[in-house]
Amino acid sequence: MKHLPTHEAKLPGAVAARFAHVEAWVFDLDNTLYPAGSDVWPKIDQRITLFMAELFGLDGVSSRALQKYYYERYGTTLRGLMAEHEVTAQEFLAFVHDIDRSSLVPDHSLARAIARLPGRKLILTNGSREHALRTAERLGIDRLFEDVFDIVAADLVPKPHAETYERFFAAHGVAPHAAAMFEDMAKNLVVPHARGMVTTLVTPKAGESVAREEWELESGHEPHIDFVTDDLTSFLEAIVN
Repeated sequence: MKHLPTHEAKLPGAVAARFAHVEAWVFDLDNTLYPAGSDVWPKIDQRITLFMAELFGLDGVSSRALQKYYYERYGTTLRGLMAEHEVTAQEFLAFVHDIDRSSLVPDHSLARAIARLPGRKLILTNGSREHALRTAERLGIDRLFEDVFDIVAADLVPKPHAETYERFFAAHGVAPHAAAMFEDMAKNLVVPHARGMVTTLVTPKAGESVAREEWELESGHEPHIDFVTDDLTSFLEAIVN
């Protein structure tokens, strides 16, 4: 009973009980709090490519190749640019998150499900605080979260590095054994699971495309993943029902 089949409407009581002790609910932002099929992340991805093209005077194909090289080597393209080219986080984050979010609409069902969770709610993202707040506002869920822990708060060290989670726990007084983590990238759940968090991988729905590299994708059956769902709202509703 480790993984929740995504077609089930309710969590079995014994599985729902796994969340009974949770006092802090921690959510990734991109492709987790909004659907993987949204155009938000592809727009950011395109802005990163454009930033690289303008910085180095490269064509689109070369810029994208260099972007993905830094991303795979350093965990984020930003970290690679900072390490090798002294690019500042402020200029990069402001540029790549300057996107149109009008495709996002308030998700009232998700808002109700998050609001019913007992305890604290926090966002832990490799993106910027401003991006998280503006995106959450478009979804109508921004007021439900106590705070956002972003890449700047993490001292520009991204998930899945262990020190990022430790900084998060310390900054917000989160006890991992009394917390749950929801995330769309399996590798970002390794440390949370090891520290005692209940981990849930949020996957695209069947037929829903997602802008991820092949090497980033995992099966969802890894030992650091407690649950898998392709419907975050229904999953959260079942926890409190």
